[in-house]
Amino acid sequence: MARDSQLEYLAEVPLFKPFSKRDLQKIVKASDETTVEAGRVIVEEGTTGHECFVILEGTAAVHSNGQRVATLEAGNQFGELALLDGGPRTATVTAETEMVLLVLGQREFAAILDEVPGLAQKILASLAQRLRELDLKAYG
Repeated sequence: MARDSQLEYLAEVPLFKPFSKRDLQKIVKASDETTVEAGRVIVEEGTTGHECFVILEGTAAVHSNGQRVATLEAGNQFGELALLDGGPRTATVTAETEMVLLVLGQREFAAILDEVPGLAQKILASLAQRLRELDLKAYG
C-alpha cells in the first residue's frame, strides 16, 4: 500500500488522531507493512508485546479469557499499550481473513517521541479519552 494511503489510515486511528500530518509521516516512515494469512495468531494474551498494529486490510477476531470480545477491521489498531509499557498482551488477536498490517515497534516509537516530545502529551490525552469511553461502557 502506498505511503499516502497508510497516512490516511493512521489519521483515522483513535490513538493517532491528534497527530499532525508531519507527525503521522514520521510514524509511517518508522513502520513496516506486512501481510498475514487467515487463521494466524498475531498477538497472544499474556505474552509480552513490543509493537502496535494498524489494520490496513482484512478482519481479526479478539478473544480475552477465552471469550470473543470484538471484531477488528481496516482502520482499527491493537497492541498500542505495548508501545508504552511493553507489558503483557490483554487479548489474543487472530486474523479471520488475510490481513495487511502496519507495524510500529516500541523502539521506533520511542525514537519518534524523543525527536518530537510534544507527541507524548497528545498520546496521553488520546489514551485518557479512550479510558473515559471504556469507563462509560463498563459503569455508564
